[in-house]
Amino acid sequence: MRGFPALISALVAIASGLSAQAADRPRVAFFGFSMINTSLEPTRPEEEGRLRLLDNLLREKLAASAQFTLADIPPDLQKEIAGGAEIRDCNGCERDYAKRAGAEWAAWGTVQKVSNLILNINLYMEDAQTGKLTFVKSVDIRGNTDESWRHGLEYMLRNYLFNQPTP
Repeated sequence: MRGFPALISALVAIASGLSAQAADRPRVAFFGFSMINTSLEPTRPEEEGRLRLLDNLLREKLAASAQFTLADIPPDLQKEIAGGAEIRDCNGCERDYAKRAGAEWAAWGTVQKVSNLILNINLYMEDAQTGKLTFVKSVDIRGNTDESWRHGLEYMLRNYLFNQPTP
């Protein structure tokens, strides 16, 4: 029984350390990916599905990372966002939305479709207080498939956001 108080103290210290680490990570409100179609072809339903694939993949990777905490966006705020201008065109509304979601950073992405062969994935993250962009990156992808879109975002995250390039 003498070791029990020491065990409790150790667990409390570990939990305090984990709480401090989580407090050091920026809380990110992610507002999703949108399409910028500059091709001569209309946006197809499978491309809309791929945008949701990227949304889910980014949320999963941010939540699993040791660098960020993903903020929940309440349903009423989600509805307000959906009824407004695209985040990429709203002239700073993302900062207000992020603050209202309890986040320090706002994040959103775009996929620009130049053609069915040439696309690029863009990710933006900014400080909700200052408006300063903290991360801006674009990767070009070749091919308009689930695999190419997923690979492009994973490459960006691994090599640039999380700084863990593969050898």
